[in-house]
Amino acid sequence: MTTEKTLEQSRPVFPFTAIVGQDEMKLALILNVIDPKIGGVMIMGDRGTGKSTTVRALVDLLPEIDVIANDPFNSDPKDPELMSQEVREKIQKNEPLETAKRKISMVDLPLGATEDRVCGTIDIEKALTEGVKAFEPGLLAKANRGILYVDEVNLLDDHLVDVLLDSAASGWNTVEREGISISHPARFILVGSGNPEEGELRPQLLDRFGMHAQIGTVKDPQLRVQIVDQRASFDEAPLAFRNECGESQSKLTTRIAEARKLLPMVQIDFESRVRISQMCSELGVDGLRGDIVTNRASQALAAFEGRVQVSVEDIYRVSPLCLRHRLRKDPLESIDTGDRVREVFLKVFNFVPNE
Repeated sequence: MTTEKTLEQSRPVFPFTAIVGQDEMKLALILNVIDPKIGGVMIMGDRGTGKSTTVRALVDLLPEIDVIANDPFNSDPKDPELMSQEVREKIQKNEPLETAKRKISMVDLPLGATEDRVCGTIDIEKALTEGVKAFEPGLLAKANRGILYVDEVNLLDDHLVDVLLDSAASGWNTVEREGISISHPARFILVGSGNPEEGELRPQLLDRFGMHAQIGTVKDPQLRVQIVDQRASFDEAPLAFRNECGESQSKLTTRIAEARKLLPMVQIDFESRVRISQMCSELGVDGLRGDIVTNRASQALAAFEGRVQVSVEDIYRVSPLCLRHRLRKDPLESIDTGDRVREVFLKVFNFVPNE
C-alpha cells in the first residue's frame, strides 16, 4: 500500500473526469471496462489530442478484483478459465490458496518490444536439466484480467499485432520452444492508439478491435483555453488538482462497478437484434463480429445508464464506434467518420435521434 501511495505521489495521473471533450473515446473505454468481451478499442486521432493521457487516466477508475496472492497471472480464485495451471493443480489437491484484492492493472507495451518480452520465454536449459517447465512470464501474463495499452499500434510489427489480437480473442497465450509448450490465461482489454498520418492498420487487423474511436483537435477557442488552463493547473499542483476531482472520480468509479454487476441482467429484445444484423448486412460488414460487438456494447451502455433494457438510442450511440472500421475493404481507403453507419441505422430502425 505504501509503494502504491509513493508512486501516486511521484507520478500523479491526470484525472479522467477532468478531460474536456473527446466523449467518443471516453465512452468506448468505459464500455470496454464494463464488458471486456467487447474486444478492446482502437483510438485514432491527431497528435496532441490526449489519447495517451485519457487511456492512462482510466487506471484510476478501474474497480478492484479478487486475485490469487503472489500469482504472476492475476488468477481468478473462482473461474478456472482465468487460472494458471499451477493454481488449478493446487485446487485439485485441495491446497489452501491465499487471495487478495487488487485494482485491475494496465500494462504499457513499448513500441520496440520483442515477441519474447510480450509472450514470455521458456528456459530450455533448465527444462532439460531439471525436468521442470521454467517459464518467465511476459507482458501478456501481467495483463491478464487487465488492460494492455499499445501506443502507436499502427507502427507495431504486423506479426506482433496478430499475436496480441489472437491472445485477446482466445483469452490464452501459448509459448512453444523446442517441443516444450506452455499456455496461460491472457484475457485482457486491448487498447491501441495511433495517428492516422503515420498509416492505418490493415483492415483484417482493424476488424479484430471491438470498437474504433476517432478523435480530433478541439476547434472551439473557449474549450481550448479551458483545456490549456486545466493542464497548467495540473502541472503546477498535480495532487491538489486531483483532490479537486476526487468526488467526481469516486462517483464514476462507483457507477462503473455497479454497471459491471448489472450487466448480466441487461436484455436486448429480438426485434432490435434482427435490425442490428440487418444494418450490418446493408453496410456490407464481413463476418459477424460487427453484430456481436454492437449487441454487447449497447448492453454495456444500458448497464452504465442503470437500465436492464437496451433502448434504440443506446444502439444508435454505439453503432458508429462498433462498425465504422469494418466498412473499409481497400487498405488505401479512409475509415468512415460514422455518417454512413448513422444513415443506414436511421433507415433500418426508422428512428429520429434526439438533437
